[in-house]
Amino acid sequence: MSEKKEIKIQTESENEEEKAVSGNNSTSSADAAQKFESGLDRKIESDAEPKVEDPLGDLEDRLKATEQEARENYDRLLRVSAEFENYKKRASREMEEFRKYSNQSLIKELLSVVDNLELAMSSTSGHEAIDQGLLQGLEMTHREILKVFEKFAVKPISASGEPFDPTYHEAVMQEETDEVPENTVVNEMQKGYLIHDRLLRPSMVVVAKSKTKKNDADPQTNAD
Repeated sequence: MSEKKEIKIQTESENEEEKAVSGNNSTSSADAAQKFESGLDRKIESDAEPKVEDPLGDLEDRLKATEQEARENYDRLLRVSAEFENYKKRASREMEEFRKYSNQSLIKELLSVVDNLELAMSSTSGHEAIDQGLLQGLEMTHREILKVFEKFAVKPISASGEPFDPTYHEAVMQEETDEVPENTVVNEMQKGYLIHDRLLRPSMVVVAKSKTKKNDADPQTNAD
């Protein structure tokens, strides 16, 4: 009798294990089925709403981007071309300026030589004791230097008898006279020169001052 009871007990425990295993298998099968159904639903939804491509719209977007890039490149080309043209004009002006005034320093140094020649000719003119050959040599040298000046667009400034112009004249003194209008250049102490349109050296001049105004302003003179 005792042996039969043990066999029965063992049989009942085995049945419980089989039920547990069966229950676990059922749960796993249910989970797997649920996952399968969920994946299937997603696949169905994905298949039901396919992504529609628009090749024409894509081409239009690419065309707009290309046109924008082309406009930017064209604007950049115009700016670079304008800057290059301005650079060429500026370089040309600088080169012309350099060419016109490159000899300015040398010619300015020669002005003192011309001044001495003119002083020598004016001081010896009319003197019979002066060697006429020497005087002619001075005059010839003076003419040759003036030809060189003319070649490089150097010309003297007109001063005597002209109204005083501070741009080209430098007043060193005044002379009272009523023979010419006031502020008129009555004497030229040193000749001035221009190179092209630039002042090389101003003329040093004597400017007229009216005597009449001084007499009118002097009460002692009026009383006499």
